[in-house]
Amino acid sequence: MADQREFDVIVYGSTGYTGRLVAEYLNQQYTGSDVKWAMAGRSADKMEAVAKEMGIANHIPKIVADSSNPETLADMAKRTRAVLTTVGPYQLYGTDMVVACAQNGTDYVDLCGEPAWMRDTVRDFQAAAEKSGARIVHSCGFDSVPFDLGVFYTQVKAQEKFGETCPRIRGRVRKMQGKFSGGTAASFMETMKRAGHQPEILGWLKDPFSLTPGFEGPKQPHGAKPILEEDINSWSAPFIMASINTKNVHRSNALLGGKYGEDFVYDEMMLTGPGEQGEKMAQGVMQMNNSMGVNPPKPGEGPTKEERENGFYDVIFIGDTKSGKRIIASVAGDKDPGYGSTCKMIAESALCLALDIDRDCVPGGIYTPAPAMGMTLIERLEKNAGLTFTVEQAG
Repeated sequence: MADQREFDVIVYGSTGYTGRLVAEYLNQQYTGSDVKWAMAGRSADKMEAVAKEMGIANHIPKIVADSSNPETLADMAKRTRAVLTTVGPYQLYGTDMVVACAQNGTDYVDLCGEPAWMRDTVRDFQAAAEKSGARIVHSCGFDSVPFDLGVFYTQVKAQEKFGETCPRIRGRVRKMQGKFSGGTAASFMETMKRAGHQPEILGWLKDPFSLTPGFEGPKQPHGAKPILEEDINSWSAPFIMASINTKNVHRSNALLGGKYGEDFVYDEMMLTGPGEQGEKMAQGVMQMNNSMGVNPPKPGEGPTKEERENGFYDVIFIGDTKSGKRIIASVAGDKDPGYGSTCKMIAESALCLALDIDRDCVPGGIYTPAPAMGMTLIERLEKNAGLTFTVEQAG
């Protein structure tokens, strides 16, 4: 059984750009604790070099495993309560890892922002995960932890304060400083390549309910063009990550039994301020989003340590109830969202799933962060990972 295994978490992909940051975080945060973790990757020599470079303790085990050899993935999965994988694009390198975990009752977390592949895993591995007890949780980084948990937190607080949830929530990025991920760019390019020979994928990408088979809610806002939101005195621009985050939020609602309501409407945009200047900035953001494919960063590339340390994000969630009450909650992070904060979020997600979430409460299956870990993960993130969840207005 999972509670008798050698490790709590194995970091697979620990020599990649993000994987080594995860390993560094676990080493700094949990040295001297009871947490048992290990590094995993294709090359023992490279893991040794990364460990030395990142100051990781010599006693941390290093496991050789490779997606081209599924047996090594299965052997690794059997040794740990949870696998944390940063090896993407997941549609190229992730399926065998999901199979290994689903077959061996091993919990799993990733950084996936590839909705077509996530749809595949729901279709192909839900039954196996249910049978073995494995909890497979996608999107445990900046996409989509702050947004998925932000909506969840807003709904919980609305229920506490008003006795009702919000059928309408707007996610709005208030401030953000950070660089676009090379891995995210590679995932986007791979998805577009797949869509070239599987045209239905374009429909999945446009459909906000493509991760909720059997459930489809009301028409959702597109968020494709700048809009003026007079009630918050700001222009809003399209947010490049809305496509994946909104799908995860709707899947969370479905997995929570429609807790947010069957008429739930959610969208995400980026605030750019009032007046002509705000409108001009919103247009600029839209143009920047449209040029994402021009000279994107390569996988393995990323910001310097100084840039990661100086990054931040601040997202607000504006919720309106049927009775006319409004709640505004916020989620803020203290590091670059794509790397500095993401490495902490996925590490805490893996530990939360492996150590804190009872299988009697959350059985095996394919999950998003909120229904899998909810307030338990929020508490971990606030305690350890530099995130804050705050109710700013309620009434």
